[in-house]
Amino acid sequence: MDFLSGKVREKIGIGTAPLGNLFRDVSEEEAMETIESAWNSGIRYFDTAPFYGAGLAELRLGEGLKEHKREDYIISTKVGRLISDETEQKEGIFKDGRNNKIISDYTVDGTLRSIEDSMKRLKTDKLDVVFVHDISPDFYGDEWISKFDEASNGAFKVLSDLKGEGVIKGWGIGVNTTEPIELLLGLEEARPDICLSATQYTLLDHEMALERVMPMAEAKDVGIVVGAPYSSGALLGGHSYNYDHIPPEVADQIKQLEKVAAKYDTTLKAAALQFSAAHPAVAAVIPGSTRPERIKNDIAGLKTSIPAEFWKELVEKNLISALAPLPV
Repeated sequence: MDFLSGKVREKIGIGTAPLGNLFRDVSEEEAMETIESAWNSGIRYFDTAPFYGAGLAELRLGEGLKEHKREDYIISTKVGRLISDETEQKEGIFKDGRNNKIISDYTVDGTLRSIEDSMKRLKTDKLDVVFVHDISPDFYGDEWISKFDEASNGAFKVLSDLKGEGVIKGWGIGVNTTEPIELLLGLEEARPDICLSATQYTLLDHEMALERVMPMAEAKDVGIVVGAPYSSGALLGGHSYNYDHIPPEVADQIKQLEKVAAKYDTTLKAAALQFSAAHPAVAAVIPGSTRPERIKNDIAGLKTSIPAEFWKELVEKNLISALAPLPV
């Protein structure tokens, strides 16, 4: 994990799904300002994917970083989806992204083509980390195991070879559920270096990851990147929880967290970041934003002093697991 720790300061990077017009149409000016703000704030780890706006996030990140020396920052992107020249009507969380059709492909040829296409969009001749994206039940339902098998015979082998050849520094999977990471870490023939777990190690959701994923990751010396540490905005007053509507029971959980935070004069942003970063298996936390000022707030949130009593009360009220490592 030295390849990441050498560039990641205070365990923070930036996720670029919002630069792909996640939930809203983001102007080019705002996107460039966001990348500049991240850089000026000391962030040197940028995570992206072809899926984010059908290549839009990669294109914007490539443009925003093109004047910087490549050896000065880390990029992780993902494979499993190819961006076609064909267009289609978009809907869902990236409805404001590009209209290019997205094709699922975890095969050997698809993986190699995806890497080549990503490097073109990112204006770079190398990638640092590559995650196999969304081989998970939230995207493929009961078919996710067949997609996982396709990746096992395709993407996993390609990325292992590229790691062995020194073309990339590390690989793993990037998913929004815990089961695929557990499955990957249990394979004898696979040797991942790092996995991206989005939405699954947050103040709101962490039991499964804490009990099953984190111990396996530590035992295998596999780093975990925590994506969506704010549960896709729910912890910050947004209208989305894990990229969907906020259920009533989660809304109640958030209110209880807010009440305790107010009591100790802290913010859920600071608490969320510090909680996710506190586990020793976590290599980086990558909140996403298209508001330049919020990136500075993220950095400040990691440095904010939070009273030990705050964490104690969360445990006592069963708002977080008593087994979770805490930043105290």
